[in-house]
Amino acid sequence: MSRIAVLVPGKMHERALARLKERYDVIEADAASLDAEMAKRIRGVAVSGTFKAASIDALPNLEVISSFGVGYDNVDAKHAATKGVVVTNTPDVLNDEVADTAIGLLLNTVREFPRAENWLRAGNWTPGKSYPLSRFSLKGRHVGIYGLGRIGQEIAKRLEPFKVKISYHTRTRNADVPYDYYPTLKDLAEAVDTMIAIVPKTPQTHKTINAEILSALGPEGVFVNVGRGWTVDEEALAAALKSGAIGAAGLDVFYDEPHVPAALLDLPNAVLLPHLASGSVPTRNAMADMVVDNLAGWFEKGEPLAPVPETPLKG
Repeated sequence: MSRIAVLVPGKMHERALARLKERYDVIEADAASLDAEMAKRIRGVAVSGTFKAASIDALPNLEVISSFGVGYDNVDAKHAATKGVVVTNTPDVLNDEVADTAIGLLLNTVREFPRAENWLRAGNWTPGKSYPLSRFSLKGRHVGIYGLGRIGQEIAKRLEPFKVKISYHTRTRNADVPYDYYPTLKDLAEAVDTMIAIVPKTPQTHKTINAEILSALGPEGVFVNVGRGWTVDEEALAAALKSGAIGAAGLDVFYDEPHVPAALLDLPNAVLLPHLASGSVPTRNAMADMVVDNLAGWFEKGEPLAPVPETPLKG
């Protein structure tokens, strides 16, 4: 009996690829490049990049798409659902890593630790000469979390020992959390002096962090983004940082990665990371395992570990 054929279009984590090859007949190619006979053989896809409607349509017997990452906007899940194709992602296994990164990025932004280290490495620490006092402190801040999903809640839990006030904005109020809820993003921005964005890429979140929101955050305000660059109007953010409309920003994600606007690179009050929130060996290995286990769950039991909300399994 021939093995199930799984398509891997583009780059895939080495651990996932190795495990896939142990179980399945892995075809490393773009969907559009397959001949009709091969296209009919494909029952599953493991993807770490884009997989849109045309690619789904090119595979007549496709059953499941396993996406590497918690965000799955790179896969046309709604179109897949119309075809009866299950889409899965890799949530939860990266929650802690991303939440840890958010706290580290917040501290680096407020206390200027990266700049201080660079100052030291440049030989500036000499007798009688100290690094300037940081303008901001985390002490006494009011932190607003924009997006209180699984990762947002992990960030909030980590913030509690810092003795800061915590509030949040999401589309709907969460009655199970003790934090103050604000019904609009502007309401949240006006109330807090620190904002952490951890929302997904959706039409509703496009450039919601704009000049109006940044102005409401204020000149003592600090903005941190570990969600999606899609959420931020980067031109408005750069202008706000340059003018002093807000105090500082820490960014792990950008609108057009890996392109980072020069206007942000040139700012001393911006801490910039290369989208590494989940970027540790243990976490990426766990994500790779989940890509494979989602496929195995579907093919062996009809029960993938993490079907996304749009998938046929979710109604």
